[in-house]
Amino acid sequence: MTAPSPTARGPLSHLRVLDLSRVLAGPFCTQNLADMGAEVIKVEKPGAGDDTRGWGPPFVKSTPEERGDSAYFLSANRNKKSITVDLASAEGQALIRRLAEQSDIVVENYKVGTLARYGLDYASLQALNPRLVYCSITGFGQTGPYAPRPGYDFVFQGMGGLMSITGVPDGQPGAGPMKVGVAVADLITAMYATSAILAAIEQRHVSGRGQHIDIALLDCLIALTSFQTLNWFVSGEVPQRLGNGHPNIVPYQVFACKGGHLILAVANDGQFKSFCQAVGKPEWAEDPRFKVGAARGANRTLLCEMVAELMMQRTMHEWIELLEAHKVPCGPINTIDQVFEDPQVQHRGMRMAMPHAAGEISLLASPMHFSDTPVRYELPPPRLGEHTRQVLQQRLGLSDEALQALHAKGVL
Repeated sequence: MTAPSPTARGPLSHLRVLDLSRVLAGPFCTQNLADMGAEVIKVEKPGAGDDTRGWGPPFVKSTPEERGDSAYFLSANRNKKSITVDLASAEGQALIRRLAEQSDIVVENYKVGTLARYGLDYASLQALNPRLVYCSITGFGQTGPYAPRPGYDFVFQGMGGLMSITGVPDGQPGAGPMKVGVAVADLITAMYATSAILAAIEQRHVSGRGQHIDIALLDCLIALTSFQTLNWFVSGEVPQRLGNGHPNIVPYQVFACKGGHLILAVANDGQFKSFCQAVGKPEWAEDPRFKVGAARGANRTLLCEMVAELMMQRTMHEWIELLEAHKVPCGPINTIDQVFEDPQVQHRGMRMAMPHAAGEISLLASPMHFSDTPVRYELPPPRLGEHTRQVLQQRLGLSDEALQALHAKGVL
């Protein structure tokens, strides 16, 4: 494979994004686009900015006295330019319309109807720029009885069914529904939004026109339930919490070992036979109760009890060394710091550094790897309004006097 040129531009370097979103789903989507080279102009409220700037601690600070920006904000806003514009003012709305005329993509996550009142909805901006791809991200979508409601990730993890299949099973210590440890509804929505935007851009090559994309957190979270929902569609049996177990595959869960825990992920009959050979129980692979996957599923409790007893005979590291030698899928449960000590993670460069006003900061790298147009890390997460003057002068031709007048009015 030929190494990419160090001067190669990102695959989306020909696109400009006007980012009217805040919190996580929208900003994570636009960060994906920015990482792939798109110019992203993040529009924030003067004096306050994105809500997540204050979602800490921890904060990154230039001086001990300032509040700084939260780690949460830093996670979703690199490679962007921040401008501050008051969308509630007529002058601010006019500036956004002018920027939209020059943009390929708008991403927004205001409550349904809010931007229509400002003349910044899809219909209004599409009339100015027919090629505009306009993505609206809301909790419940643009239509339906719940459309006007606000919503947050935690709510959708419950409403969408995810928490009903996540957590310790009933009848065991600690039983009860459990949310995922990250805002998974926001993050999966960001990924669907990214895909939908790129699909609309591709369609624009054919039609010459943009379109409106309606993405809802509830819809995306439900989509994430995937085969669990299909299990119910097909069987009529409502999926239940299995803790760390898998509803269709056995043994595929966490087992306690001496001084730790091991993830065992035996996904097929061949792997089960290898597992049985590795642990000195070849007869299990010939037992009709366990020989094939359906039988192992039917005898889940018995088999898992047998495996659990066996796993307590060695340490986690001893088991991993033995099982990996037999090509049995398994692994440790790492804490976040241990993740970044792993040589594979280090090789893949998942921790990267960028200069920042507060000094060099570490960020999570993009997992996207392109052979010819690599991801570039050019702008650290911006300070509030850091690029207002630059963007409005370069893109709209505003003079220093005009900027000062708008600032004096509170528009910027």
